[in-house]
Amino acid sequence: MRALQFESFGGPVLVVDRSDPVPSIDGVVIVVESTGLCRSDWHGWQGHDSDITTLPHVPGHELAGTIASVGPGVRAFRVGDRVTVPFVCGCGTCRYCASGDAQVCPDQWQPGFSGPGSFAEYVAIPRADFNLVALPEAVSMDAAAALGCRFATAYRAVVHVGAVQAGETVVVLGCGGVGLSIVMIAVAQGARVIAVDTDPGALNLAESFGAEGLVNANAQADVTTAIRDLLPAGADVTFDALGSIDTCRTAVESLRPRGRHVQVGLLPPAEVGDRASVPMHLVIGRELSILGSHGMSTRGYPEMLALVAAGRLDPQRLVTRSLRLDEAPTALERMGIDPTPGVSIIHPQMSP
Repeated sequence: MRALQFESFGGPVLVVDRSDPVPSIDGVVIVVESTGLCRSDWHGWQGHDSDITTLPHVPGHELAGTIASVGPGVRAFRVGDRVTVPFVCGCGTCRYCASGDAQVCPDQWQPGFSGPGSFAEYVAIPRADFNLVALPEAVSMDAAAALGCRFATAYRAVVHVGAVQAGETVVVLGCGGVGLSIVMIAVAQGARVIAVDTDPGALNLAESFGAEGLVNANAQADVTTAIRDLLPAGADVTFDALGSIDTCRTAVESLRPRGRHVQVGLLPPAEVGDRASVPMHLVIGRELSILGSHGMSTRGYPEMLALVAAGRLDPQRLVTRSLRLDEAPTALERMGIDPTPGVSIIHPQMSP
């Protein structure tokens, strides 16, 4: 099969020929029809997950496709089924998986990080009966690929972790794929949303998804003050969808007393170092809640997919670019310096 691969962290990213994967006893092999290009893939290429990644490596963790082959232990799925998968695959047996919280499974496996991912014509997924999600016919492959990490992560962050309610004020810092998903979902929940980013194109997309206020961080000497100009009392809920010391601090500073901050964007350990990223004096003095949100297990998918199938949520609107596999290396390499607004979808089956 053709696959995108790198042999060193931060090194060249190439399209290569690799052996077709075979399913494990409890796993499947999926024909990858669509796979999302995510900033987390860029983090992986940079080596921020080097403790779980073996080189040479195939990235890619947001995927949708049809099952090509199944292991003898698989009972719930068969060849030809349309499926997607959370980016965190649980073991299926621990206390967290048993309670529906596989996204924090201590023995989790992540495609594109723990093992070969979906920037390839085929990908193998273990523990299929526990980890696969059947796709309704009404949900396209491109929309499903956007669900696997960014949209599903945003859905759980907004609905389950942040518990955003109608009429609440929400600030979203960072309007990449996950940030724009948060905007869309929070608006669908009936919240008033303020979007913050440095890219006018990303802010325009946020506005088209229903954001009432926009803050261009490049045009502001003090982003917190700009947010407070729009929300003098402070926000009910903030989301850092980028993942940096500055955006995390700004999010916390922008909250009203007893407000809630949800950290979704990854802060690489090398970036954080020994510097505090959360102003704890505000957390104590205002009795703020600081929450982390890491993906979504299969338990949350039926609820979310029903809203997508009914047209109440439309992840397809996030897709702004379609790529062939041979176009993906350049797109991945440029994510750190010149990210494209919205979600880019790679189609590994598309001919060069």
